[in-house]
Amino acid sequence: MNFNRRQALALSAAAVAFAATGLRARTALAGTEETEKRILDFAGKAPESGKITLTAPEIAENGNTVPVSVKVDSAMSDDDRVVSVMIVADGNPNPEVATFHFTALSGAAAATTRIRLAQTQNVIAVAKMADGSVFMDKKEVKVTIGGCGG
Repeated sequence: MNFNRRQALALSAAAVAFAATGLRARTALAGTEETEKRILDFAGKAPESGKITLTAPEIAENGNTVPVSVKVDSAMSDDDRVVSVMIVADGNPNPEVATFHFTALSGAAAATTRIRLAQTQNVIAVAKMADGSVFMDKKEVKVTIGGCGG
């Protein structure tokens, strides 16, 4: 394929413009305010501490695969049943990372997954119970290599 000087300059200018706009778009992170709004939308009210345990590493060497586990102390019957658990990360471009739904047939309200973290941030787990109560646990995870384009 042959390019003349005018085509090469136009292609170069387009590449620079694309790179400049693409880099700015990637740096937008959710922040604490948006995370709190997502939690309130999910929970319907301010969560209490207790009943839910979030397990995450203190330091994640690679933000691409951070292991996270949640467990809720519940008999999983009648009103003492977990309806759903949401995991959010306040420093990611989209704070909502995962949502797990449970039924009485689940047996135990526990889940394990791997998530991506863009930078050092808080990981928050929120459990919604059948009786309307809501519980939360939070851990800070220090990330040495970002996973969301970082």
